[in-house]
Amino acid sequence: MELTVTPAAHQTEFSFTLPLGLADPDGTVHRDGAMRLATAFDEVEPLKDPRVRANPGYLVIILLARVITRLGTVDHINTRAIENLYAADLAYLQDFYLRVNQNGHTRLQVACPHCDGEFDVEVAGLGE
Repeated sequence: MELTVTPAAHQTEFSFTLPLGLADPDGTVHRDGAMRLATAFDEVEPLKDPRVRANPGYLVIILLARVITRLGTVDHINTRAIENLYAADLAYLQDFYLRVNQNGHTRLQVACPHCDGEFDVEVAGLGE
């Protein structure tokens, strides 16, 4: 007899809310979005880009443009959209990227200062 184990579905896309948001030319501010888990290719392919070779700090711009799947009603997330984010939003997305790609979730373990109890807090929407 052969035992077949079906792997549990795992989450590959995570919602977020930017602290400030991306303002488009019409004045609409886009704050709610989603990011997918990065692949190995997502992390190595941008290293070939001449913009990264000229300025290694540009890596994060390309990487975020690859993994953000939705930002408000913006039709296409590209490097120009990421370049136009406020610094606070860029920092938020860098932290969010690290959290979901290192841990596979957006929860943080915290301790209550009053009872010393430990519990998880969902931080995906903390940009608000």
